[in-house]
Amino acid sequence: MHVLAIDQGTSGTKAVVTDAAGRVLATAEEELRPVYLDGGGVEVDPHALLRSVLDAGRRAAAEAGVPLDAVALANQGETVLAWDRATGEPLGPAVVWQDRRAEAICAARAGAAPRVAELTGLVLDPYFSAPKMRWLREHRTADGVVTTTDTWLVHRLCGAFVTDASTASRSLLLDLDRVAWSGELLDLFGLGGEELPEIVPSDRIVGTTTAFGGEVPVTGLVVDQQAALLAEACLEPGTAKCTYGTGAFLLAQLGASAARSRQGLATSVAWRLRDTTAYCADGQVYTAASAVRWLADLGLIRGAGELDAVAAPDGGGVLCVPALAGLAAPWWSASATASLTGMTLSTGRGHLVRAVLEGVAAQVAALVALTGDDLGTPLTRLRVDGGLTRSRVLMQAQADLAQLPIEVYPSPHATALGAAACARLALDPGLSIVDATGGWRPAATFEPAWPPERAAEHLARWHAEAARAAA
Repeated sequence: MHVLAIDQGTSGTKAVVTDAAGRVLATAEEELRPVYLDGGGVEVDPHALLRSVLDAGRRAAAEAGVPLDAVALANQGETVLAWDRATGEPLGPAVVWQDRRAEAICAARAGAAPRVAELTGLVLDPYFSAPKMRWLREHRTADGVVTTTDTWLVHRLCGAFVTDASTASRSLLLDLDRVAWSGELLDLFGLGGEELPEIVPSDRIVGTTTAFGGEVPVTGLVVDQQAALLAEACLEPGTAKCTYGTGAFLLAQLGASAARSRQGLATSVAWRLRDTTAYCADGQVYTAASAVRWLADLGLIRGAGELDAVAAPDGGGVLCVPALAGLAAPWWSASATASLTGMTLSTGRGHLVRAVLEGVAAQVAALVALTGDDLGTPLTRLRVDGGLTRSRVLMQAQADLAQLPIEVYPSPHATALGAAACARLALDPGLSIVDATGGWRPAATFEPAWPPERAAEHLARWHAEAARAAA
């Protein structure tokens, strides 16, 4: 059983071919460059998205040299576009999940925020899909359909008009308990007349494609972060992972309970597999690798590979709140901006690099604490994946500030492997979810080196700066 799993992300698309045991046979990657605009806009060319999926997928399939049994697709979750269903052609750029231009749309509906949270498990914020969909209708086009990018990509691959339950749960349009579109929410955002895709489980075969060679089923549709949660075998309530990509995303398994957060986190569908819905709590750090790219654009480093070599042994008193695209939980401040404080004439680039990494780790540590409060018991460890886990400085800072062991997933392909697991479940009705994920051991474990008092003092100073940034 060979699966081509495609991880279509913000800054690139990765394609991975796996065998029946989940072993990686081949990989290919294509870079993407979103355009960051004045006023909080973030856009990407849909043609570039599709081209990256096709190019990466074909390269990985050719390298593997094996017949494919399925194609799986993990997606960004909240990125949206308008497109023509008859031709499949996009009607303008895709609006990326980081885009903040729909803030006024959310502000105009602020009185409905408690009801939105009750129905969706989410916070009324431009991060999610519906405000961006409304923004597109008001500022770009009334034509075609407006959907998340997964629906468009799947349509281009096989003609289906679908989205999976985990992606739908990130829209602000889903009744979380019924796992169905809500007419009340559609009307709230002025989207009542829109044609919406069918919501399907992640182990549903939705069509076939010849885009990567012979005709193969398309299945394994899932949000990227939930795919990583599955790959890292966070199957029991209270198990959690954090993915360090363009942003950093912490998800904790809730099981069959769609419990709403009391701490400003989001509650979403983790996946719908084997006719059962699992839920997760999640918190977001909007800028992680994008903050590292910002450092590179400023010339402080040449790339992420230089982080550990350049970072100073300590921050030298410098604190960074890397709110380069606003702050999510628990602040939910779209207007928050980044800050660097505590600099003197002795501050060097190494201190600034260290401060940015510690700022990302501090935001994740805040999410760890909030998750424990919601669960009623502290997290005991955190599984991690993503490109930035290669930075030992960042991972040690994470262990120190969260005061938790940090377990690094042994593969850089967690999201793709999670999507591949969903596809294997679609192909093999006798396979269990546990068996589909397989067993794994951490490639490295980082234990806290700071005493709790030092971590608490650092976080207290950092939270004071974050509060100022969010004000």
